[in-house]
Amino acid sequence: MIVVTTWTGRTACALQAALRETNESFAERIGAVPRTVAGWHRSPDLVPRPEMQQALDTIYEGASEYVKTRFSSLLRPASSEPSEPRAQALRIAIAVVIRGDDVLLVCRRGDDALTWQFPAGMVKPGGSPEAVAVQETLAETGVHCAVRQHLGGRLHPSTDVLAAYYLAEYLTGEAANRDPQENVDVAWVPRTSLTRFIPAEKIFEPILSALEAA
Repeated sequence: MIVVTTWTGRTACALQAALRETNESFAERIGAVPRTVAGWHRSPDLVPRPEMQQALDTIYEGASEYVKTRFSSLLRPASSEPSEPRAQALRIAIAVVIRGDDVLLVCRRGDDALTWQFPAGMVKPGGSPEAVAVQETLAETGVHCAVRQHLGGRLHPSTDVLAAYYLAEYLTGEAANRDPQENVDVAWVPRTSLTRFIPAEKIFEPILSALEAA
C-alpha cells in the first residue's frame, strides 16, 4: 500500500479516479465544493489545506483493498502499465482565447509557486468540452468567447487527464479574476510573449502553431 505523506492535486485526483467518483460526489465526500476538486485537476502540484489533508487521509485509510490497489496503479509510472492509460474517465476542456495580438491567461495557485495557464474546466460525463471551455472562461475571467477551432487533445503530461484544446475568439467582457480561491490574477498577454509566462515545452504544440497562424 502506498503511504501518502502529503496530498497534492495529483494524488487526490488519483484517489478520486480509484473510487470512480465524479467531481460532485468526491467533493461531497470530503466536505468541499466541486470547484475545489476541479482546481486539483488543473493544478496537480497544489497542496490542499490541512483539513482537506485529514479528510483525504480518512477516505484512503477506510477504502477497500481493491480501491487502494487501483490507486497504486494510477500513481505508477506509465511505462509499467502500457495497456491501461490512467484516469481516462477524467476530462478537461482548455480555452485558448485570443483578442487581437493577445491571449488570455490565468495565474493559478500552486504548491510553492504560481503558474500561468489557459482557462480550463472539468467536463462532466456526457458534457460538451466545447461548451465547458466557453463556460469556464466566463466563470474564471468574466470574458465571453466563442470557439473557433478544435486544436486536438492529449493525455495531459502533468495530470494524466484527457485534455481537449479549443482556440476561441474574444467577444466581450472585461478580464477580471472571478475565481480568487483558485487564481490570483487574470491577464491578456502578447501572443509573442506567451513563452515568457508558460515554458514552450509545456505548451501543446498545436496551440503554438494556431497562435502563429492567427
